[in-house]
Amino acid sequence: MDTPPATPLTVAAVQATPVPGDVAHNADGAARLLREDPDAGARLVVLPELFLCAYHPPTLHADPSADLPASAAGEIGDGRLDPLRSAARERSVVVVVGASVRHADGRRTCSAVLVDRAGNTTSAYDKQLLWGPEENALFTPGTTGATLVVDGWRLGLGICYDGCFPEHGRAAADDGAHGYLVPSGYVVGSAHRRDVYYAARALDNTMYVVFANSVGGDRDWSFNGGAAVYDPEGRPVVRAADEGEAVVVATLDPAELARVRSAHTMLRDRRELGARRTLTAF
Repeated sequence: MDTPPATPLTVAAVQATPVPGDVAHNADGAARLLREDPDAGARLVVLPELFLCAYHPPTLHADPSADLPASAAGEIGDGRLDPLRSAARERSVVVVVGASVRHADGRRTCSAVLVDRAGNTTSAYDKQLLWGPEENALFTPGTTGATLVVDGWRLGLGICYDGCFPEHGRAAADDGAHGYLVPSGYVVGSAHRRDVYYAARALDNTMYVVFANSVGGDRDWSFNGGAAVYDPEGRPVVRAADEGEAVVVATLDPAELARVRSAHTMLRDRRELGARRTLTAF
């Protein structure tokens, strides 16, 4: 847990406005965003929750073509993603992007889809903690956590509401995570919670957090951006505005990770605190 990666990792967090139900258009938009800043040097790019279909429950209820079909092994061969695959190969980046995935066993999940540097595409993680009646009506919750390794960095995967639970980020840290990737969908009016949760997960677990969010949208489903990278003490290294498309880039520094974990030893010092309690009443 205390061994940092050997080299820095440059990452990008994206905020953009997808079109509800138009997977081909959104994949093309994601490919454009990957190519927008060729000098930024990002090796990993995180896009928002459900970006490939848009976080728009009315469309997801009505349009099954918004789903990506996955094989029993989690592979996704949908041709609508070809522009994104090509961009990942061209830029030699790993992409994490949100999608609605229909699995071979019939489950529909809110998932983090992974596109690797060769363009291979898989459903890497299914959201475990579903938010509210809309998500629970649409999706089956995932049952396992997931860790992604990129250039020696161990990165836990979460999706939006997962990150509202301290134990989800802690489970990633317990698996040796140096960082936590969180594609999200925060609506207008939730900026305070958006900014507290992911800074807290970073500080709780002395790890970097990469937060991506949608922005804009229609009146009923309008999102508030704020894409950011937080350092292991919970400070924003970089953050986008609450409006407008943006790609923010930061470098995860193994020396800073080691410094913070040496100074703040919560991961080593914690004990089981909930099994026995006393009660005093007046």
